[in-house]
Amino acid sequence: MSEVVAKQSKEVYIGRKRKDFNMVTAGAIVGLHLLCAFAPFTFTLDALVVAIGLDLVTRLLGINLSYHRHLSHKSFKIPKWLEYTFAYCGLHALQGSPISWVRTHRYHHQYTDSEKDPHSPINGFWFSHFIWMFDTKNIRYTRGQHNNVKDLEEQLFYRFVRRTYIAHPIVLGLLLYALGGFPFIVWGMGVRVVWGYHMTWLVNSVCHGWGDQAWNTKDLSRNNRLVGILGFGEGWHNNHHAFQYSARHGLERWQIDITWYLISLLKLIRVATNVKLPTASDIQKKTFASKT
Repeated sequence: MSEVVAKQSKEVYIGRKRKDFNMVTAGAIVGLHLLCAFAPFTFTLDALVVAIGLDLVTRLLGINLSYHRHLSHKSFKIPKWLEYTFAYCGLHALQGSPISWVRTHRYHHQYTDSEKDPHSPINGFWFSHFIWMFDTKNIRYTRGQHNNVKDLEEQLFYRFVRRTYIAHPIVLGLLLYALGGFPFIVWGMGVRVVWGYHMTWLVNSVCHGWGDQAWNTKDLSRNNRLVGILGFGEGWHNNHHAFQYSARHGLERWQIDITWYLISLLKLIRVATNVKLPTASDIQKKTFASKT
């Protein structure tokens, strides 16, 4: 649980002075956005199908199910072979290795919406959306004094993909070019990755400012319907901050949570076990707190 109580700044979403600037990360992200400029001129039905298919594999399976709900919060258990398969899918979302992604996300929950939150909205909307990744001084400051990913660093697989991180998307890019030429690169690596970026980043920015707050979490987290749908269930963010251990984020029946539906399927076929959901006592505590 978060160690701080968030206090909203008067200028939560307005600018931030940039300090040390990570040109490598910024260059890669800008380059992928520029690649999308070729999308109208390279559109084919096959390229669109590739983009949608890879988005489901890398963002739904890789980021949401693996990086977030499984590795970061341990909200369910799956066999190691499947754990590594899903984590490898996440690698191709180009949001970092499992170790780096999980480290950042765990610190986010520990220091939610404070100065030590890696992508705190109190430093401005655009900072929380993506600028935080370029600010190397901020990354050093918010990394924390302890290692919060020892569980991953003890495993050879995660150390290997961290060391060889850049090689994997290069191999995927070459494969896509061999199969469909430049259109597959534009849509499979450009459009797909950039779309996935912003769907993830919206949770950091929009879902800490716009939407409903059903639970008193003592932070700025919100449930945002649009991000909930486009983010495969990740936009029910106030629910998530209230019950971080829960495999289900869309707690109401009308709150569409595609990631949860997939976890439910894995549970149904007895692949996923120890699936965690909010307990009655925790719900009672949060409900009582929200009325006080």
